[in-house]
Amino acid sequence: MARPVKKTPEQWKKEILDAAKELFLTKGYEETAVADIMERAGGAKGMFYRFFQSKEEVIHVLGDQMFLENNPFEVVRGRSDLNGMQKIREMLAADRADKEREKINAQAVGILKDPRILAAAVAANRRVLTSLWFELIEEGRRDGSIQTAYARELSELLPLVNFWMLPSVFPADEEGIVRKCRFVSEVLSAMGLPIMEDGMCERAEKIMGSGNEKGE
Repeated sequence: MARPVKKTPEQWKKEILDAAKELFLTKGYEETAVADIMERAGGAKGMFYRFFQSKEEVIHVLGDQMFLENNPFEVVRGRSDLNGMQKIREMLAADRADKEREKINAQAVGILKDPRILAAAVAANRRVLTSLWFELIEEGRRDGSIQTAYARELSELLPLVNFWMLPSVFPADEEGIVRKCRFVSEVLSAMGLPIMEDGMCERAEKIMGSGNEKGE
């Protein structure tokens, strides 16, 4: 009788994340337990805690992984047919088109009440996104499609905007989230980066308002 193939730690971690992703997308984060994830992955609950401290950590890691696997900034890198501003708009369109990641991110809004997870998310956004934004804004400055003297400051600000809009961080109801979005739109336009399009504020309210406790 053949002996079962022993999985490596990397395989176990991948299968746990794959199982969690499938369950979060079908059942929802709140309705999925660690036991459900491990039943789908084919392992004991103890194996889960070898890699993750909690279900909250899983959805945070999963969101980062899905971004890196389908990085919208990479969609426009090297496109010689687009100027810097057009690349930013195309990148944002590609980001909006990733419905699975958007669904995962919407479910993850509530876990950012945890200061440890919030700090990790802020650090990850700052580390990964700042240089990507700076590259595109500087390209736009060079080709004349973006008129701003604040490329560095904007590239540092943009990865943090979503956290300011989170009602779990700064309490706000649906109307408050939309007002914040419109405020961001006006500020970015004044700084030479008019990238907020029609419908984006409503989309932000839908995502940021997921799990919103009406400012409580």
